[in-house]
Amino acid sequence: MSKIPVTIYAEMTPNPAVMKFVANNYLIDPSKQVEFTSAADAKGYSPLAEQLFQFPFVKSVFIASNFVSVTKNEALSWDYVLQDLRDFIRNYIADGNEIVIRIPEPKPVVQKDEAGNEDSSQPIAASEYDTIIENLLEEYVKPAVEGDGGAIEFRHFQDGIVTVLLKGACSGCPSSTATLKHGIENLLKSHLPEVKEVVAEQG
Repeated sequence: MSKIPVTIYAEMTPNPAVMKFVANNYLIDPSKQVEFTSAADAKGYSPLAEQLFQFPFVKSVFIASNFVSVTKNEALSWDYVLQDLRDFIRNYIADGNEIVIRIPEPKPVVQKDEAGNEDSSQPIAASEYDTIIENLLEEYVKPAVEGDGGAIEFRHFQDGIVTVLLKGACSGCPSSTATLKHGIENLLKSHLPEVKEVVAEQG
């Protein structure tokens, strides 16, 4: 069986724990993205992510358009594992293996009580500004965060607060708070005076 010609290059991200592996073709529908934090999470959704979790240092896997962002633990430095991971991903794709077979259902948006516990009896209603906010994030923010190996997902707008979910390299990144506060918050405020603050949902 002939192999698919694939090139993969590794790219550092602003998050030192995350490396972005970029392919020369799409790995998933460019309008979709998936993130998994364990092999059990990935089972039935992404055979590639399942295989990546066989590496003992892999903490999470994020797949979007033409790249895979891998978050590692602190057991080993990238110097020791980068080549192996890049070769594995390239060979996996070249052999024609399935990357993503289905997309997990998005988590429902629910209220949280003062202790931070979810209250599923209180779903958060959509606001009249949701579409505007989503469009602004899609146009101005998504390309930048994808360039850094991550993604941002709009969750809800309530009482002047925009809540987003950070994924991939953006999740847990030391510079993500500054990006949220200075970049995204300022952008949304300049277009929508109703926005007072942007916060990240804890996944």
